[in-house]
Amino acid sequence: MGSFCPQESREKGLNLRIAIIGAGVIGRTHIAAISACAGVALCGILDPVSKIPGVTHYLDMQALIADCPDGVILATPNALHAPMGIALLEAGIPVLIEKPLAETVEACRLLIAAATKSATPALVGHHRRYNPIIRAAKAQIESGAFGQLVAGSVICALYKAERYFEERWRTVPGMGGPVLINFIHELDLLRHLFGEVSNISAFTSTAQRGLPVEDTAAAVLEFANGGLVTVCMSDAAVGPWAWDLTAGENRERFPAHSAVSHMFAGTLAGFSLPDLAWWSHLEAPDWTKKLVQKKLRPDDEDVYVSQMAHFVDVVRGQTNPMVTLEDGLANLMLVEAIHQSAILNATNQLDLSPPAPVVERSLREGA
Repeated sequence: MGSFCPQESREKGLNLRIAIIGAGVIGRTHIAAISACAGVALCGILDPVSKIPGVTHYLDMQALIADCPDGVILATPNALHAPMGIALLEAGIPVLIEKPLAETVEACRLLIAAATKSATPALVGHHRRYNPIIRAAKAQIESGAFGQLVAGSVICALYKAERYFEERWRTVPGMGGPVLINFIHELDLLRHLFGEVSNISAFTSTAQRGLPVEDTAAAVLEFANGGLVTVCMSDAAVGPWAWDLTAGENRERFPAHSAVSHMFAGTLAGFSLPDLAWWSHLEAPDWTKKLVQKKLRPDDEDVYVSQMAHFVDVVRGQTNPMVTLEDGLANLMLVEAIHQSAILNATNQLDLSPPAPVVERSLREGA
């Protein structure tokens, strides 16, 4: 590893010193997770506004890097992910980068190149993969009980009040809009459960708010195995049908309604989320026969604490990242494909295979 920072706490089992860049809503969620997670401590924050009593406040990136934290959580607006992430990786500091990985596919590839060159671990903050609900669904699929994906439907209605858009970057293309901010979670979850997407066709609309970014999007995804899933999302529509409003992941911010947001049908069974209701026949599948329902009941966990514990293990070299930078790249490629399909009114074929090596460049040098 090309790090110039000492690694005593990583190697001797001491509490890891974790810094936060960006102490907004999601940054504060990570700060709370640090306080609830064993083996880790908050060593400082870098944020132009927020300050926490008793916690070091770095003046700039140079001061943060000079303090040599064991790891950093990067929770800034999207456009800062790549330049700041590259600076941390070049310094040999492991980093958890909030989604989306970057604002463009090229920037994602530069991050991957920096991580590869410095041999420094990095992961993307798609926190749903740590949820026990998703782990249970994934285990059922891998057991063969579901069969092959045939069809699915995902709906997400998240009416965001006008105050949400007072942060002006949320209205800027490439930084805001529900496709990049919310839809990308669905894309990562679908890839995690069912594999890679081969084709995508999509529509977007600005009809409700008239902002430069979409307020509503719908897409049909075809998976490599032939399965089809529709996803419809809006931040201008009212309803309880959204993962954020049903799964209970962050009850301090969102209520948890008794509704479903995801439904999937396979060759042997069907299931919904987040209630984990599984439907199957007692014998061979037959639409004239009654289906039997069972509900899986996994243990309750704070997904952000689970994600933090995983980051700790990654920093210590005890495991590999669950959500890699390559995953972040693939998810952003899907986001770009959605926008392109909507603009061209065409279906986009996709190749999400691992990228070829990238010629080294630095965003901080004007790339």
